[in-house]
Amino acid sequence: MDRLRSECPWDQKQTMESLSHLTIEETYELIDAILNKNMDEIKGELGDLLLHIVFYSKIASETNDFNINDVINSICEKLIERHPHVYGNDVAKTEEEVKKNWEKIKLNNGRKSVLEGVPKSLPAMVKATRVQEKARGVGFDWENVNQVFEKVKEEFSELHQEIKKTNNQEKIEKEFGDVLFSMINYARFIGVDPESALERTNKKFIGRFNYLEKEVKINKMDLMKMSLEEMDLIWDRSKKKFP
Repeated sequence: MDRLRSECPWDQKQTMESLSHLTIEETYELIDAILNKNMDEIKGELGDLLLHIVFYSKIASETNDFNINDVINSICEKLIERHPHVYGNDVAKTEEEVKKNWEKIKLNNGRKSVLEGVPKSLPAMVKATRVQEKARGVGFDWENVNQVFEKVKEEFSELHQEIKKTNNQEKIEKEFGDVLFSMINYARFIGVDPESALERTNKKFIGRFNYLEKEVKINKMDLMKMSLEEMDLIWDRSKKKFP
């Protein structure tokens, strides 16, 4: 990285701001590799992310703000502080106890709210999951999964009623948001990552639709002129290819 910053025009031009959107892209590429269970791709994408960490640290070192050693030391210090049950005398025998301790430590370090650490720029679904997890960390949560499922049904009913009685799109959108939030809550209780679950379904749909397009082309048909019934016949076959 030292050599790239001194000899490569592209690397010389980069700033933390210009790299930030590329870092997000690299993160999503890592997630794709994980979902595909491709260890070679995961290895490569981890390397790309590591390069970004080194890059940011190099830029900061040029202004004497911090360097890569400072970055590594800071995470070591944070891990020690967040694990008093490992490095101190506290006791935490379950995952939930660990999470509660984390939130207490963060509040003791000056945070005014347990939700303060949730980035505003997170995608809405990821943000909802993190908000719910942090609220759970201080004991604000449903007691069991059945309560959550009943809440999901309640929110669906309220959405249905709102659609039937009004044309107010703002109110319908609000109720739809409540449905999504309750579904994310339910996913958390049954141990499902909603973002990963939806992405798997996206990949399945894309695979099936690509199969549909391919079959239409092989049979010299026109997708735009086909009936829904004709499409469904091929779609049903695609389900065997992409279950």
